[in-house]
Amino acid sequence: MPKVVHFELPFDDAERANKFYADVFGWQSSKWDGPEEYYLQNTGGDDEPYGIGGALISRGAAVNFGGTLVVINVDDLDAYVAKVTAAGCEIVTPRTPIPGVGHFANFRDTEGNVVGMFMDDSNAA
Repeated sequence: MPKVVHFELPFDDAERANKFYADVFGWQSSKWDGPEEYYLQNTGGDDEPYGIGGALISRGAAVNFGGTLVVINVDDLDAYVAKVTAAGCEIVTPRTPIPGVGHFANFRDTEGNVVGMFMDDSNAA
């Protein structure tokens, strides 16, 4: 069963947002070396039974989905794009590579929420 593996929270001020989550929740931030202002968030150790990692993303880059995003890991992105489309959902962001990491696509669900899907692929270019 695919599960939620990642989240993205938009920010207006990177320093302020990273400081807030570090000070209040103890999250550790590291800037991702990519085209967007994007900060990976370590939200706990691998030995903890609950929780997922995520990121803080500039509000301008998050404009495609309008707010907080949850991302579901899938084993076949194209098959799941077909499934959500067959269920009447709109694809908001088509299959997009993250070089060396994988591919993602975002869709608007039946309730209007934008949800991401991600497939691992270290050969993504």
